[in-house]
Amino acid sequence: MTRLRIGLIGTGPWAERTQAPALAAHPGAVLSGVWGRRPEAAAALASAHGVEAYEDVDALIGASDAVAFALPPDVQAPLAARAAAAGRHLLLDKPVATTVSGAREVVAAAEGTGVASVVFCTLRFAADTAPWIAEQGAAGGWFTGRAHWLSSLFGPGSAGPYAASPWRREKGGLWDVGPHVLSVLLPVLGDITELTALRGPADTAHLAFRHASGASSTATVGLSAPPEAAGASIDLYGERGRVPMPPWSDAVGSFRSAVDALLQSVRTGDPHACDVRLGLRITEILAQAEERLQKARPGAAGG
Repeated sequence: MTRLRIGLIGTGPWAERTQAPALAAHPGAVLSGVWGRRPEAAAALASAHGVEAYEDVDALIGASDAVAFALPPDVQAPLAARAAAAGRHLLLDKPVATTVSGAREVVAAAEGTGVASVVFCTLRFAADTAPWIAEQGAAGGWFTGRAHWLSSLFGPGSAGPYAASPWRREKGGLWDVGPHVLSVLLPVLGDITELTALRGPADTAHLAFRHASGASSTATVGLSAPPEAAGASIDLYGERGRVPMPPWSDAVGSFRSAVDALLQSVRTGDPHACDVRLGLRITEILAQAEERLQKARPGAAGG
């Protein structure tokens, strides 16, 4: 197969630091151009990698075999559906959307044209965690799981590049880091058949799940923790005792592996386990959790 032409839609810190460098250096892909909602940012990012900055998103889609997205989820979803309808493969960011209807539109468009898709849930592609997830899923025998993912993105004194993200501030840790947690729990413990959710401080959410395997799990997620309290871990408990997930790093390398996965899916026609269908399921679960949290808000009807 010739090198896949992949266009990049988005120009923020994630696109600049992770996606563009990975795409530009990938031996099986060609960065075919950049489009963004801010033309000056698209021009700067495209210039840094010696490619064209497109003023029209449909022109970039037309010049590409696949499209990678680095956009807020509810900006991503309709453009992804548009690209899929045009027969372009999809390399999506998580979450696919923050509404079930938006995610379903992407799935319908992808299934309608038969394009390949991969959702970049980092842990499913990081060199340290991807094989661990596969190993634990194959092992079975799990009793329960516990996920803890507290970021200080919006904590006191935060000045990180993602702190200026309006969608993260609006939707909080449930939608930003919740997909990472679910991308691990679902393949290991099975689909979620029942859930409950309680509010914690600021945007913190406490979640409890029952899985199809009979196991249960809990997750605490948030973006507003004090820096001293920030950290992320996922632990499984079962017949082999407590098994912690290893630490991970190298976002560029992880994204490169996601590109590998998309190329493999395009080449074989086999869907990847972390494709747009899983992205839809994650959106459905998070939307249900969000509904529970809204009902639990002080003063809400029935709360």
